[in-house]
Amino acid sequence: MEKLSGSADLSEMLLAGTKESHTKTEISQLGRDFYKGIVKKDVLKKGIEALYFIYSAMEDELERNKDHPYIAPIYFPTELYRREALAQDLQYFYGVDWESLISPSPATTLWVKRIHEVGKKDPGMLVAHCYVRYIGDLSGGHLLNNVAKKVLRLPATGEGLRFYQFEGITSHKGFKQLYRSKLNEVDVEMETKLSIVDEAIRAYDYSLLVTAELEEIGKTSKEEATGFGHSHGAGAGAMGGEGKCPFSSGNTAAGESATYLSHIPNQLAVAALVAILAGFTAWYSLRAP
Repeated sequence: MEKLSGSADLSEMLLAGTKESHTKTEISQLGRDFYKGIVKKDVLKKGIEALYFIYSAMEDELERNKDHPYIAPIYFPTELYRREALAQDLQYFYGVDWESLISPSPATTLWVKRIHEVGKKDPGMLVAHCYVRYIGDLSGGHLLNNVAKKVLRLPATGEGLRFYQFEGITSHKGFKQLYRSKLNEVDVEMETKLSIVDEAIRAYDYSLLVTAELEEIGKTSKEEATGFGHSHGAGAGAMGGEGKCPFSSGNTAAGESATYLSHIPNQLAVAALVAILAGFTAWYSLRAP
């Protein structure tokens, strides 16, 4: 485990303890490809499927344990739940028969099994999986919604991007601050906090297993990769100065916009890849004030 800071706040411990795991996601091939804007449609579809099964498991267990003293402070179903949104996106990508066309991969199955295991035997550890996924989703959604508004030619009604539309949240920054404070309200001993950090690292490891599967799909796919240029130069670009690359430093100035997004030719590829990787931004997201 990464050496933890002196703070006893759970949010700060998670931040410090998962730093190394976050770095691993940055140097994965899929992470580097995303950074360059190189993706394949085969990869994005399997990524969306993985997310659906992961969130279905998480939200089943959160409902089962919503009154648990560790879960109650971070229980925000209206604001955060993603299963229904993912179902709508799958229908958009696959059609009305989407449920008969998808299945969990081996790595996704392992992660789902672990989520159900801790939900039944040690529900407090669900806090770790929520940390890794939800706050990253919220930050990734802010990025993608900006892209969709200014670059992508998706339906005006939002089809294909429901995953990123947090209709119950009016301020992403404000909600992340609230969530961090609620994490710190989880009243547990230091030993349990350390166990939650360990479980968050484990969740990152499962994410990397899913990523490795997607990389293999990309290697064996005969589909031509779709890509776009990448630059961290200053200027408004496609994002109007509001967004930044999910892998940029948390201290990157707002003016260093993700201008590479102005040349995206494949809307579906970007949508799904950001979805897959959104959870990996949690480390940076909770660091921000």
